[in-house]
Amino acid sequence: MRIIFVRHGHPNYEKDCLTDLGVLHAKAVAQRLKNDNEPIEKIFSSTCGRALETASFIDSKFGVGVVDLDFMREIKWGSVDGDPIFDDGHPWNTSSYIVENGGSLLDFAWQKSDLYKNNKVVSCVEKMGTDFDNWLKDFGYVREGDYYRVGDVKNHTISLVSHGGASSAVFSHLFNLPFPFLCYAICPDYTAITIVHFSERKGNLIAPKFELVNDARHIRNEEFRIKNEELNKKIEFKM
Repeated sequence: MRIIFVRHGHPNYEKDCLTDLGVLHAKAVAQRLKNDNEPIEKIFSSTCGRALETASFIDSKFGVGVVDLDFMREIKWGSVDGDPIFDDGHPWNTSSYIVENGGSLLDFAWQKSDLYKNNKVVSCVEKMGTDFDNWLKDFGYVREGDYYRVGDVKNHTISLVSHGGASSAVFSHLFNLPFPFLCYAICPDYTAITIVHFSERKGNLIAPKFELVNDARHIRNEEFRIKNEELNKKIEFKM
């Protein structure tokens, strides 16, 4: 089975929807997936508006419908007890801080470090892993320790539209890597595509593999660049 992870397009976070630029992003990734002849059988999406809107553009090319996946909403961060923490616990800025100060992104006890032990993101990441495993059971994959036992695989290629933090939390769990490392190493761009492949060899214990990581080439061609610059100028003028 292949899971095509797609981050949402450029958002208006206050209204939880796509901006005009985000709509352009969503249309571009939808066309990209269609042009690549991806055999998408199902589309799942976080229930946040910006993700659902992005998923709707993908579905316009595949016509398989969009299934809500509430547990894939963006993760939360911040102080657990109200005491101040670095940059309010923002996971991307915190991972950058670790690098800038010579720390290790591969600390497997990252949850207990001073930077994270009082951050809500720790419990969010743990819950994300549990919820994702429960969801994978429906497709024939059961977690055993660090890996997955293959059962009766139900779908071969699906798409999952979500968020930078939520997908980083999932990748952390799937590949048994520290969450700060995934935040820093991948940090997906708007509508970036990351594909994770699961072997379909029934009965085997397997580990997932990255097939593609953070690929946003569909928003970097010359035609899109011109449109992108035009929209940015309009946004700057309004501000």
